[in-house]
Amino acid sequence: MTRLLATRPTTTLAVVVMLVVSAACVAAAPILMPDSYSIVEHSVSESAAQGVEGAWLARTGLLLLGFAVLTLAGLAGRRWGKWGRAAHRSYGVAIIASAVFAHMPWEQAPFDRFEDTLHSLASFAVGLAFVVGVIAVAVMRGTTWSPARVYDLVALVASVVIPLVMFNLTGVAGLVQRVMFAIAYIWYGMEALRSAVAVDTMDLVDSR
Repeated sequence: MTRLLATRPTTTLAVVVMLVVSAACVAAAPILMPDSYSIVEHSVSESAAQGVEGAWLARTGLLLLGFAVLTLAGLAGRRWGKWGRAAHRSYGVAIIASAVFAHMPWEQAPFDRFEDTLHSLASFAVGLAFVVGVIAVAVMRGTTWSPARVYDLVALVASVVIPLVMFNLTGVAGLVQRVMFAIAYIWYGMEALRSAVAVDTMDLVDSR
Protein backbone atom coordinates (compact mmCIF):
# COMPACT_ATOMS: atom_id res chain seq x y z
CA MET A 1 0.00 0.00 0.00
CA THR A 2 2.84 2.40 0.86
CA ARG A 3 4.41 1.69 -2.51
CA LEU A 4 1.12 2.47 -4.26
CA LEU A 5 0.80 5.76 -2.42
CA ALA A 6 4.36 6.66 -3.33
CA THR A 7 3.77 6.03 -7.03
CA ARG A 8 0.62 8.19 -7.18
CA PRO A 9 2.44 11.51 -7.93
CA THR A 10 4.57 9.82 -10.59
CA THR A 11 1.55 8.23 -12.26
CA THR A 12 -0.35 11.51 -12.12
CA LEU A 13 2.58 13.32 -13.73
CA ALA A 14 2.66 10.69 -16.49
CA VAL A 15 -1.05 11.24 -17.15
CA VAL A 16 -0.63 15.02 -17.30
CA VAL A 17 2.37 14.71 -19.63
CA MET A 18 0.45 12.36 -21.94
CA LEU A 19 -2.52 14.75 -22.01
CA VAL A 20 -0.32 17.77 -22.77
CA VAL A 21 1.66 16.01 -25.50
CA SER A 22 -1.56 14.57 -26.94
CA ALA A 23 -3.17 18.00 -27.09
CA ALA A 24 -0.05 19.42 -28.73
CA CYS A 25 -0.09 16.66 -31.37
CA VAL A 26 -3.77 17.21 -32.16
CA ALA A 27 -3.28 20.98 -32.32
CA ALA A 28 -0.19 20.76 -34.53
CA ALA A 29 -1.47 18.00 -36.84
CA PRO A 30 -3.06 20.40 -39.38
CA ILE A 31 0.41 21.84 -40.07
CA LEU A 32 1.33 18.56 -41.75
CA MET A 33 -1.86 18.39 -43.78
CA PRO A 34 -2.21 19.31 -47.48
CA ASP A 35 -3.38 22.84 -48.29
CA SER A 36 -6.92 21.58 -48.89
CA TYR A 37 -7.28 20.71 -45.20
CA SER A 38 -9.17 23.26 -43.09
CA ILE A 39 -9.27 23.24 -39.28
CA VAL A 40 -12.64 24.99 -39.53
CA GLU A 41 -14.27 22.45 -41.82
CA HIS A 42 -12.33 19.20 -41.34
CA SER A 43 -12.32 17.08 -38.21
CA VAL A 44 -9.47 15.85 -36.04
CA SER A 45 -10.17 12.37 -37.38
CA GLU A 46 -9.62 13.63 -40.92
CA SER A 47 -6.17 14.87 -39.92
CA ALA A 48 -5.50 11.20 -39.04
CA ALA A 49 -7.20 9.88 -42.17
CA GLN A 50 -6.23 6.91 -44.30
CA GLY A 51 -3.49 7.47 -46.85
CA VAL A 52 -2.79 11.06 -45.75
CA GLU A 53 0.85 12.03 -45.40
CA GLY A 54 1.48 13.41 -41.91
CA ALA A 55 -1.52 11.65 -40.38
CA TRP A 56 0.84 9.96 -37.90
CA LEU A 57 0.89 13.08 -35.72
CA ALA A 58 -2.86 13.18 -35.09
CA ARG A 59 -2.91 9.42 -34.59
CA THR A 60 -0.16 9.75 -32.01
CA GLY A 61 -2.22 12.38 -30.22
CA LEU A 62 -5.29 10.14 -30.15
CA LEU A 63 -3.28 7.17 -28.89
CA LEU A 64 -1.73 9.23 -26.10
CA LEU A 65 -5.15 10.53 -25.07
CA GLY A 66 -6.50 6.98 -24.90
CA PHE A 67 -3.61 5.71 -22.79
CA ALA A 68 -3.79 8.77 -20.52
CA VAL A 69 -7.48 8.19 -19.79
CA LEU A 70 -6.97 4.46 -19.20
CA THR A 71 -4.22 5.25 -16.71
CA LEU A 72 -6.29 7.95 -15.03
CA ALA A 73 -9.27 5.60 -14.68
CA GLY A 74 -7.11 3.28 -12.61
CA LEU A 75 -5.69 6.16 -10.58
CA ALA A 76 -9.06 7.75 -9.81
CA GLY A 77 -10.31 4.69 -7.99
CA ARG A 78 -13.28 5.16 -5.68
CA ARG A 79 -13.66 8.86 -6.59
CA TRP A 80 -15.04 7.86 -9.98
CA GLY A 81 -16.93 4.81 -8.81
CA LYS A 82 -17.27 1.52 -10.65
CA TRP A 83 -19.47 2.93 -13.44
CA GLY A 84 -17.33 6.01 -13.90
CA ARG A 85 -14.17 3.95 -14.23
CA ALA A 86 -15.85 1.55 -16.66
CA ALA A 87 -17.20 4.36 -18.85
CA HIS A 88 -13.92 6.27 -19.01
CA ARG A 89 -11.97 3.09 -19.68
CA SER A 90 -14.36 2.51 -22.58
CA TYR A 91 -13.60 6.06 -23.72
CA GLY A 92 -9.87 5.33 -23.63
CA VAL A 93 -10.24 2.11 -25.60
CA ALA A 94 -12.54 3.79 -28.15
CA ILE A 95 -10.12 6.69 -28.65
CA ILE A 96 -7.30 4.23 -29.28
CA ALA A 97 -9.53 2.34 -31.73
CA SER A 98 -10.30 5.59 -33.55
CA ALA A 99 -6.56 6.02 -34.12
CA VAL A 100 -5.98 2.41 -35.19
CA PHE A 101 -8.96 2.40 -37.58
CA ALA A 102 -8.61 5.59 -39.58
CA HIS A 103 -11.23 7.89 -41.10
CA MET A 104 -11.69 8.11 -44.86
CA PRO A 105 -9.71 10.95 -46.49
CA TRP A 106 -11.58 14.19 -47.24
CA GLU A 107 -10.10 14.30 -50.74
CA GLN A 108 -11.08 11.84 -53.47
CA ALA A 109 -8.69 8.94 -52.93
CA PRO A 110 -8.85 5.16 -52.47
CA PHE A 111 -9.72 4.08 -48.92
CA ASP A 112 -10.85 1.07 -46.96
CA ARG A 113 -14.58 1.50 -46.38
CA PHE A 114 -14.68 -1.19 -43.67
CA GLU A 115 -11.92 0.57 -41.72
CA ASP A 116 -13.81 3.85 -42.03
CA THR A 117 -16.93 2.13 -40.66
CA LEU A 118 -14.95 0.83 -37.68
CA HIS A 119 -13.67 4.36 -37.11
CA SER A 120 -17.22 5.71 -37.13
CA LEU A 121 -18.31 3.11 -34.57
CA ALA A 122 -15.32 3.94 -32.38
CA SER A 123 -16.08 7.66 -32.61
CA PHE A 124 -19.70 7.05 -31.59
CA ALA A 125 -18.47 5.01 -28.62
CA VAL A 126 -16.12 7.86 -27.64
CA GLY A 127 -18.98 10.35 -27.39
CA LEU A 128 -21.31 7.98 -25.56
CA ALA A 129 -18.64 6.84 -23.09
CA PHE A 130 -17.66 10.43 -22.26
CA VAL A 131 -21.24 11.45 -21.50
CA VAL A 132 -21.90 8.37 -19.36
CA GLY A 133 -18.55 8.73 -17.63
CA VAL A 134 -19.00 12.39 -16.73
CA ILE A 135 -22.51 11.71 -15.41
CA ALA A 136 -21.26 8.78 -13.33
CA VAL A 137 -18.44 10.84 -11.84
CA ALA A 138 -20.80 13.77 -11.18
CA VAL A 139 -23.08 11.43 -9.22
CA MET A 140 -20.10 10.23 -7.16
CA ARG A 141 -19.28 13.84 -6.22
CA GLY A 142 -22.56 14.04 -4.29
CA THR A 143 -24.79 17.09 -3.92
CA THR A 144 -22.24 19.49 -2.41
CA TRP A 145 -21.48 22.40 -4.73
CA SER A 146 -17.96 22.60 -6.12
CA PRO A 147 -16.23 24.08 -9.18
CA ALA A 148 -15.82 20.52 -10.46
CA ARG A 149 -19.59 20.11 -10.66
CA VAL A 150 -19.85 23.27 -12.76
CA TYR A 151 -17.33 21.93 -15.23
CA ASP A 152 -19.11 18.56 -15.27
CA LEU A 153 -22.19 20.46 -16.45
CA VAL A 154 -20.19 22.34 -19.08
CA ALA A 155 -18.76 19.05 -20.39
CA LEU A 156 -22.20 17.42 -20.53
CA VAL A 157 -23.86 20.33 -22.31
CA ALA A 158 -21.01 20.51 -24.81
CA SER A 159 -21.24 16.74 -25.42
CA VAL A 160 -24.85 17.17 -26.50
CA VAL A 161 -24.74 20.53 -28.26
CA ILE A 162 -21.50 20.16 -30.21
CA PRO A 163 -22.48 16.97 -32.13
CA LEU A 164 -25.74 18.69 -33.10
CA VAL A 165 -23.84 21.73 -34.36
CA MET A 166 -21.43 19.50 -36.28
CA PHE A 167 -24.32 17.66 -37.93
CA ASN A 168 -26.25 20.79 -38.90
CA LEU A 169 -23.35 23.16 -39.68
CA THR A 170 -20.85 20.98 -41.48
CA GLY A 171 -18.87 24.00 -42.66
CA VAL A 172 -17.63 24.61 -39.11
CA ALA A 173 -17.60 20.97 -37.93
CA GLY A 174 -13.85 20.87 -37.48
CA LEU A 175 -13.74 24.01 -35.36
CA VAL A 176 -16.54 23.03 -32.99
CA GLN A 177 -15.15 19.50 -32.64
CA ARG A 178 -11.86 21.00 -31.51
CA VAL A 179 -13.76 22.89 -28.83
CA MET A 180 -15.10 19.53 -27.62
CA PHE A 181 -11.60 18.07 -27.59
CA ALA A 182 -10.38 21.06 -25.57
CA ILE A 183 -13.17 20.58 -23.03
CA ALA A 184 -12.32 16.88 -22.70
CA TYR A 185 -8.61 17.61 -22.25
CA ILE A 186 -9.37 20.14 -19.52
CA TRP A 187 -11.83 17.80 -17.78
CA TYR A 188 -9.34 14.93 -17.71
CA GLY A 189 -6.51 17.26 -16.74
CA MET A 190 -8.50 18.58 -13.78
CA GLU A 191 -9.31 15.03 -12.72
CA ALA A 192 -5.63 14.09 -12.93
CA LEU A 193 -4.74 16.97 -10.62
CA ARG A 194 -7.47 15.92 -8.19
CA SER A 195 -6.05 12.41 -8.18
CA ALA A 196 -2.67 13.85 -7.23
CA VAL A 197 -4.04 15.21 -3.96
CA ALA A 198 -6.46 12.37 -3.20
CA VAL A 199 -4.79 10.32 -0.50
CA ASP A 200 -7.69 8.05 0.43
CA THR A 201 -6.02 4.63 0.42
CA MET A 202 -9.35 3.04 -0.46
CA ASP A 203 -9.07 4.71 -3.87
CA LEU A 204 -6.02 2.60 -4.51
CA VAL A 205 -7.59 -0.55 -3.16
CA ASP A 206 -10.68 -0.13 -5.35
CA SER A 207 -8.67 0.71 -8.45
CA ARG A 208 -6.80 -2.59 -8.53
